[in-house]
Amino acid sequence: MNASNVTTEDRVYAGVFGCIMVIGLPLNAVALWILLCRHSLQSPNAVFMVNLAISDLLVIISLPMRIYFHATRRWPLSNIMCQFITMLFRNNIRSSAFFITFISVDRLLAVVYPLRSRHLRTSSNAWKGAAVVWLFVLVLNVPETLDFPKNANHSGCFDFSRDRKPGLTKGIANVHLVLIVTMLAVNIVCTVMVSWVLHRHLSDSAINNKMNVMLIFVMNLVLFAMCFLPLSVGVVTVKPTELKPLICLSAVNCCLDPFLYYFSFDGFWKKKEDADPPREQ
Repeated sequence: MNASNVTTEDRVYAGVFGCIMVIGLPLNAVALWILLCRHSLQSPNAVFMVNLAISDLLVIISLPMRIYFHATRRWPLSNIMCQFITMLFRNNIRSSAFFITFISVDRLLAVVYPLRSRHLRTSSNAWKGAAVVWLFVLVLNVPETLDFPKNANHSGCFDFSRDRKPGLTKGIANVHLVLIVTMLAVNIVCTVMVSWVLHRHLSDSAINNKMNVMLIFVMNLVLFAMCFLPLSVGVVTVKPTELKPLICLSAVNCCLDPFLYYFSFDGFWKKKEDADPPREQ
């Protein structure tokens, strides 16, 4: 295909993915650098945020090929590369949802059960949890790869039609939707419980940065409601040709996730040696 086949819709998609890449790449790269170089990763919160940033960067580095495809209507690489880039995108949605939920649960334990949860809230357990998440999302790639369309070369890599679905079996799509809804429910419960505890201790100086604590939960709910849930529901309910806007919307999480680090992580901008003594948030 040539430039004359590029539609206005394609230009919009190329522009959206381009904006996500331009904004998300520096935000996540700087966040990852600060987390790795200025913090010892001794807190589970930092561990989950590092993995979240890595997940976002993995999908961001795949965006140039999506931009090229929509700008030219051509796919110059192999079918395997199309599968690989598609899997990076799906893995980001799943891993990001898990890590965001872990962050919510960690903050819940820190605020509601600060003493009883100390043996659970360790960096070692956080790394184990992160490893399980990565293993789980990689295992899901196996049946999806087997079900992936075999004719994705040339002009069809990121195109869906009535005959070509997005490489998801109905069973896996339903499992994915159940997981997203379940994790959203967990985030809602965590938000309600933490809000209730903070309201009861409005005069208690032992609970610091109440606004930052609640900001974490608000951001998490926004990410689920805007980025994860619409696409998960859409894969099950709408026609394949109607999925592209939802895919663009889900990719916005790469730009929103860094706000969890910049505005919600206590002492994020401080070097480890300059930070205040450790305390429960």
